[in-house]
Amino acid sequence: MQKMSSDDGIYHHHHSDKEALGTDKVPHIGPLSGSLNKRAGRKGSRFNLPGSSSSKGDDYVEITLDVGDDSVAVHSLKAANGDDLQDDPELTLLAKGLEKKSSVGSSMVRNASAKIKQVGQELKRLTSLSKKPPRFDRTKSAVAHALKGLKFISKTDGEHGWVAVEKLFDEISASNNGVLPRSRFGECIGMESKEFAGQLFDALARKRNLQFDSIDKAHLKEFWDQISNQSFDARLQTFFDMVDKDADGRITEEEVKEIISLSASANKLSNIQKQAEEYAALIMEELDPDNLGFIMIHNLEMLLLQGPDESVRGESRNLSQMLSQKLKPTYDYNPVRRFYRDTIYFLLDNWQRVWVMALWTGAMCGLFSYKYIEYRQREDVFEVMGHCVCFAKGAAETLKLNMALILLPVCRNTITWLRNKTKLGAVVPFDDNLNFHKVIAVGISIGVGIHGISHLACDFPRLLHAKPDEYEPIEKYFGEQAKSYWHFVKHIEGVTGIIMVALMAFAFTLATPMFRRGRMKLPKPLNKLTGFNAFWYSHHIFVIVYTLLIVHGIKLFLTKKWYKKTTWMYLAIPVFLYICERLTRLLRSSIEAVTIQKVAVYPGNVLALHMSRPRGFRYKSGQYIFVNCDVVSPFEWHPFSITSAPGDDYVSVHIRTLGDWTGQLRTVFSKVCKQPTNGKSGLLRADCLQENNNPEFPRVLIDGPYGAPAQDYKKYEVVLLVGLGIGATPMISIVKDIVHNIRSMAEDEDEELSSALENGATINNKTSSPSPPNPKRRENFKTKRAYFYWVTREQGSFDWFKGIMNEVAEMDHDHVIELHNYCTSVYEEGDARSALITMLQSLNHAKNGVDVVSGTRVKSHFAKPNWRSVYKHIAVNHNNARVGVFYCGAPALTKVLRQLASDFSHKTSTKFDFHKENF
Repeated sequence: MQKMSSDDGIYHHHHSDKEALGTDKVPHIGPLSGSLNKRAGRKGSRFNLPGSSSSKGDDYVEITLDVGDDSVAVHSLKAANGDDLQDDPELTLLAKGLEKKSSVGSSMVRNASAKIKQVGQELKRLTSLSKKPPRFDRTKSAVAHALKGLKFISKTDGEHGWVAVEKLFDEISASNNGVLPRSRFGECIGMESKEFAGQLFDALARKRNLQFDSIDKAHLKEFWDQISNQSFDARLQTFFDMVDKDADGRITEEEVKEIISLSASANKLSNIQKQAEEYAALIMEELDPDNLGFIMIHNLEMLLLQGPDESVRGESRNLSQMLSQKLKPTYDYNPVRRFYRDTIYFLLDNWQRVWVMALWTGAMCGLFSYKYIEYRQREDVFEVMGHCVCFAKGAAETLKLNMALILLPVCRNTITWLRNKTKLGAVVPFDDNLNFHKVIAVGISIGVGIHGISHLACDFPRLLHAKPDEYEPIEKYFGEQAKSYWHFVKHIEGVTGIIMVALMAFAFTLATPMFRRGRMKLPKPLNKLTGFNAFWYSHHIFVIVYTLLIVHGIKLFLTKKWYKKTTWMYLAIPVFLYICERLTRLLRSSIEAVTIQKVAVYPGNVLALHMSRPRGFRYKSGQYIFVNCDVVSPFEWHPFSITSAPGDDYVSVHIRTLGDWTGQLRTVFSKVCKQPTNGKSGLLRADCLQENNNPEFPRVLIDGPYGAPAQDYKKYEVVLLVGLGIGATPMISIVKDIVHNIRSMAEDEDEELSSALENGATINNKTSSPSPPNPKRRENFKTKRAYFYWVTREQGSFDWFKGIMNEVAEMDHDHVIELHNYCTSVYEEGDARSALITMLQSLNHAKNGVDVVSGTRVKSHFAKPNWRSVYKHIAVNHNNARVGVFYCGAPALTKVLRQLASDFSHKTSTKFDFHKENF
């Protein structure tokens, strides 16, 4: 709709939505001569019909005007063939808009040429409206998918949703005189973005000529019926009304800019919000090629319904349907058969863990039984202390083994060597080293409980209350019969035991997730007991615990012969191995500090460190290193995944500020950083150049590399890499390494071919035959296809690896790697709150090859991935293959991905091996 003031001599013309579908510009081929401020006359003009293919100029509409001193009237409307078009209702309605009663006085002396030009432009526009635009083909698969979108609400629709909305209305209106204020409209209908909900309220109210900032229940029901309408045309009209704020039936560039800013704000896309003016110009350039200054509703429809064809054809479609049938959940009502099936599936998925846990459990049971029977047969002791001493000694024997075993899972150098140099990784689950460490800690807790309670609550009271003749056989062990309980406690065995229990309870408590992750909120100064620092320092009191354990094991009441005091025998080898580990780590890290080459601070509190590569430092993608900064703390070492690839001449890590140590590290490096220049990335940045005025970085030491599950990706031809937030770090290194390996193998083939040609290797003379390119590389690297899914909450997170993502997109000429970025702050595709962002994304990526959300060449998706669809897509494309699934991120998704890997492995011919990063 067009709205202009009468003072400017421009009329109001209102037409239906159906008539407003055409905006094609029509060339004017007939002159409008004469002066409007002179005598009355009749003027004619011809206008081509849009979309005409006639070359003779005979496809036009002739409009004759009666121009008077103070009026302009339509005399006739004729087609090219001479037919009178006065009876055509649409053209008649359009023509009436040209009739305008000129105001008396100043309007009679206005410039005639301006009026002629104005009338001519309006005639062109109105004539173009007579040509209906072609309807967009809605039968295509991509269009059918898009028609399901443009939703204003996510979970509740229609009458079912109205019940909840009505209930909320009653609660809110009770304190607002029975009406719903505009400010709480979003809360009432379940829309999180208050600003977007406010604009939706305005559009719905504007449509009904409501001038109030509050509505009653009847109007709310009307609003709800409109926004919950499942018709795409109805939703499109509602969205158009939101953008068209002045309700003139047209969307101007300024209105497009406003709705872009609003959508960006609702989806927490600050970068798009800053560039709203630039993106508005892009949309107008695409949808308004004739520079009319506005776009119409059918332009939005065309852009919304265009999308990539996601159809699956032929054998792939049939296979996809078969997988869907196989993956349908079925319930077996026979409990025995169901238990058997679940057990088989569990053993197939966890056989490595099962045999290790079975061996450990068997050892615990065997040691406990052995000691229990031994003391049951010692009649002199059993006569007085009974089964209590048997339980205490059985538990003590398991404690000896567990205190030895608990050191092995944290001998990282040894585990890395076993993983890399031996075949034990095929049967031993080295990836679960920390989980096994925790299981043993639970075993220790149980053993301490049984041992301590048996002694304190049973053995000692029985000794105190034993009759003299009963006590006499064991007097040689305990001396004269004690008169008080304190006698046993103050002895060396009692003191060392109580101190050990107290220290272990303290360390175990601070190692729980509530304390270690800082979730426990304590008042000052007790708040120092939460966080990683408290966990790290408390764990190092184990030195005292092991010292006391050896003393406790020597000063035994019931064992006097040295070779039966076996505590030191259990501990000797593990303690020696652990000491060697720590010495190796200390020597290796202190020989040479790394040189900081680049520091960058990114959005989301992420610090990127690029360091020189130490001599002899070799690593694999997916591995991690420990980092120490003596300015922050000379004793603390923290693990971080390596984000550089083995082929790079530097080592890089990306560190997210989540605790006190990482926060202090970011602060220290931020002091030497400045605002980036020359288009470099990062909020703050510092580069070490060849000049002399380089910044003074703090001293940094690294230790490693250490093995991790992701380093085994090369064993799989197909890999699925999943990273949540900062969990993408090991996956980024793998993605780079895949590209480097593919490029290196291509270079090897070129070199071999060139060498063969130089040596005269031909089929005819057979003087030599070219050897296969680097067979060792091919043997170690099997990956032929990779799928990378990076899911992050904030748009700024994409800046962390923007350069790497662009580099991979440029280097991956064979499309080996399929990159998928997901931004969960943006509403799902099809939601009205993200509709304009989706349109803008498609336009900008098609024109400039850059995604507006991530700022990279990789097109972003919105909301969270459908992981079942991801697995299904891979299973369809890689039938009978073994796929390695590598995940790093929050624990919540672990169960989902592992369960899907199990389901698809058991029900399809594609096998998925799930691995999670633990360090």
